[in-house]
Amino acid sequence: MSTETTGPDITSRPSGRAARERMYRYVLLLCAAASILVTVSIVVLLARDAVTFFTLVNPVDFFTGTEFLISRNVYGLLPLLSGTLLVTVISAVIALPTGVAAAVYLSEYASDQMRSVLKPGLEILAGIPTVVYGIFALVYVTPFLQAIGLPVNTFNILSASIMVGIMIIPMVSSLSEDAMSAVPDSLRRAGYGMGATKFEVTTGVVVPAAASGIFSSFILALSRAIGETMIVVVAAGSRPRMLNLSDPLANLFQGYQPMTAAMVQINSADSVSQLGFTSLFAIGLTLFVITFLLNLLSNRIAARYREEYE
Repeated sequence: MSTETTGPDITSRPSGRAARERMYRYVLLLCAAASILVTVSIVVLLARDAVTFFTLVNPVDFFTGTEFLISRNVYGLLPLLSGTLLVTVISAVIALPTGVAAAVYLSEYASDQMRSVLKPGLEILAGIPTVVYGIFALVYVTPFLQAIGLPVNTFNILSASIMVGIMIIPMVSSLSEDAMSAVPDSLRRAGYGMGATKFEVTTGVVVPAAASGIFSSFILALSRAIGETMIVVVAAGSRPRMLNLSDPLANLFQGYQPMTAAMVQINSADSVSQLGFTSLFAIGLTLFVITFLLNLLSNRIAARYREEYE
């Protein structure tokens, strides 16, 4: 009489593993679909109320108007766009070279011990609430600018832009440093083998090889600067005005109202007409389109200049 020993049912293992894999796949798909659904919902809701606004206000008048006065139902985007562009340009002048220089030092010159101290220190800047930056600009930066002789108003675009630039430095430095660290050491050794100095290898080999990542960090940082709200609400002022092209430097010392600040003002007003309320969505949709186009540009630049190494 033969006895049979029953072992573990190995045929059930693959099916159980396959079921778990399918569950993981569906869960991850659900997460990805949820993010897309949220984005589409935001765009649809913005567009719906923006269309309501544009049925009452001529889009040409909105995009080319030079006055923005809620009390008189005058809605011209150009004064708000002027403030937004000023903040973006000035903050870029501050953040882009400083961020790249910091990234070069962290990637090519800093020791491991120094990097372990400096990089977290830079990234702490990204965790500071933006309203704190705005208060710092109003309470400390503006008085400092006045003390050194600059004729800045209490609310001015210069101090707000300086703090926006400081705020986006970690984004530029961190992403650029990651791109530089990804450059293979073989390229560096080839440069040293040809007699190049460390600075020549850094500027002639590493930075060009990491150009796609560096440019992408620029675009993302600019998108962050365009959408910044609390710093400009606190420190930049609340007066929509056009750029003074006859005296460009005077623009830095005056108060402006960027698009994000105008949205906050409209939303927090005690009483606002239905037309004024729907203008909030028109401004928001315009801001969304600008940042969306910048992200598309970032992807195109990254794809165009990406270097692949084996």
